[in-house]
Amino acid sequence: MNRITRRNFLHGSVAAGASLALPRRIMSQQPKSNVLGANDDVRVAVVGFNGQGKYHIWNLQNIPGVRIVALCDLDEETLKGDSLKNYLMEHFNQTEKFREKQGNVAAHVDVRRVLDDPGVDAIVIATPDHWHALIAIWACQAGKDVYVEKPISHNVWEGYKLVEAARKYDRIVQAGTQRRSDQGMPEMVQYLQEGNLGEMRVAYAMGYWGRPSLGNVAGPQAPPATIDYNVWCGPGPLEPLLRKRLHYDWRFFWNPGSGELPNNGVHFVDLVRWILKEDSLSAPVMSVGGRFVWNDCGQTPNSMFTVWDTKPVPIICGIRNLPRKTGDTALDHVKDVRAGVVIECEHGCVAGGWAYDNEGNKLKQFKLDQGGQHMANFIKAVRSRKQSDLNADILEGHISSSMCILGNISYRVGKALPADEIKESLQGNAVAHERFTSFQAHMEANGVNPAEDKATIGPWIKFDPEKMHISTDHPTAELMANALLKPKYREPFVVPDQV
Repeated sequence: MNRITRRNFLHGSVAAGASLALPRRIMSQQPKSNVLGANDDVRVAVVGFNGQGKYHIWNLQNIPGVRIVALCDLDEETLKGDSLKNYLMEHFNQTEKFREKQGNVAAHVDVRRVLDDPGVDAIVIATPDHWHALIAIWACQAGKDVYVEKPISHNVWEGYKLVEAARKYDRIVQAGTQRRSDQGMPEMVQYLQEGNLGEMRVAYAMGYWGRPSLGNVAGPQAPPATIDYNVWCGPGPLEPLLRKRLHYDWRFFWNPGSGELPNNGVHFVDLVRWILKEDSLSAPVMSVGGRFVWNDCGQTPNSMFTVWDTKPVPIICGIRNLPRKTGDTALDHVKDVRAGVVIECEHGCVAGGWAYDNEGNKLKQFKLDQGGQHMANFIKAVRSRKQSDLNADILEGHISSSMCILGNISYRVGKALPADEIKESLQGNAVAHERFTSFQAHMEANGVNPAEDKATIGPWIKFDPEKMHISTDHPTAELMANALLKPKYREPFVVPDQV
């Protein structure tokens, strides 16, 4: 495996080869390289819209020169006209406008029909995580441009494959890390990089979102009759449905989801990477966390922190779904930031869109807008055919997603230990030690007994991009961690070795 650096990918290190898993219809097509004229509509298909895909429909229909020509979802109920009509009317009061602008919109259950359609220029992928990379690779091979939601992959290896496919087929591929299109971020990044607050010391990526318990089920549940559950499971294992809801709650299971770190934390890890000019996947990383209080069927942590030992500025991402304390509705924060970045510097900090000095005085405001023009940026690049026009090229999405996936891997191969043992083991890393102190205070505020409800501490793991190998001081954990870099796919839903 070639080292995943911007230099290599921009200088032709992409592996050649034919797809081993591409549907037959797509294999017969040649990727197109047509340049859209200024007056040509960009014809888009949205794949998956039980969640974020609905908002993509809303954004796309308001971009001049864009037509939604196809909708695809495995759930036949979702595809019914009344479902989309009711959604648009309830949330945007836009039903008639949508019909008038879009005209006839094809509806597909099978994504291959979308990829076969020469009338589709680009696809937007908002499926569960485990389908992201495979559909995106298929789309590149079929000559489509791609907007793919975060995390762009479900494991590190297939993220590499997606970047290779994008480069080999010369496709415009945007990652759904929309904060890259926040119009106030370039000024903030420049302000910090120019040293206006002195040297940067610690970078926090905060992701505190309140979540309810998923509840429990007595045994396997019947999937909705309107869905082909085998196809829905796709590249992942065909496992029983052990939750009440098929849709959305999948995020909190390792298959097909990824948990909060790659789901929402990735936005702010991505921004911190931008600020620090951090491109490496080889920095040691470790995580501490657990699923506390709820006693539900979910698998991924509802409270966790991850530390990347990047030099010279360490990165920390905190994930908390529980309230500030038992019985409260408010959430925790770091310097009043609940979801965003906090950069501690020599002479102050940047937090919540403001620069402060060390006395807490406001120095400068950055007008952040959360990246509402991200889809428009994608369409701009589709028209120009310039990868450089993308605010979140797929390589950036891959690095940020993989950093978060590696943080998850540390947690998944970790051990549950009493709080005092975890604290002692972190003595050698001041940043990690401080974060655990805060983490434990948060747990105790929510009624967690540290002696009975143990947190899981993952080992420090180090990823070698050239060898596609994780090393750690714990041999058993190392073996388990490497198995998570590339899973066994189910036929015919296989990400190919050669794209």
